[in-house]
Amino acid sequence: MAMSRLLWERGYADTSPHEVLHAAGVGQGSMYHFFAGKHDLALEALRHNVAQSFGGREILEESGSPLDRIERYLRVPRAGTRGCRIGRMTQDPQVFDDPEMIALIAEAFQRQLTLWTGVLQEAVDVGELPATVNAEDLARTMVAVIQGGYVLARANHAQLPMDQAVNGIIGVLHALSAEHGANAST
Repeated sequence: MAMSRLLWERGYADTSPHEVLHAAGVGQGSMYHFFAGKHDLALEALRHNVAQSFGGREILEESGSPLDRIERYLRVPRAGTRGCRIGRMTQDPQVFDDPEMIALIAEAFQRQLTLWTGVLQEAVDVGELPATVNAEDLARTMVAVIQGGYVLARANHAQLPMDQAVNGIIGVLHALSAEHGANAST
């Protein structure tokens, strides 16, 4: 979908209906047959991007060690220099000021937080992480680290900062787990 790609690359404010039509290779009547205007098309494209942005979630819902599942999920490749399809939209002033669009974004992040919180709580419950870990706070930290990895990768025009952010949060999880294991055995 052309609008999905343009939203990701340029944002809402910097994408004109003419550019969408040109990128899609269709005439003006085609867009207005299905959508009332740019806003409605952008909402549909944003819904599409939300669905695409959290690929690999099924890993978190598998059986097995919660920490192993989290690590496998975190290691799903992310194109750091392209930025997050959803996180980048929060920087667009027209999206930020649009209640429908910002609500879609907030809901997408909340679904991600809920999923991560559940798996992290499972890790606490089965003894992989210490009982002192607040699963919701740690999930928010993970989202912040991943989003920060995207920002650093884009700022440096390099994938390495994204990969380092992922490795860093995995390192934190391993350290918490190892500390808990060491304390449990003493």
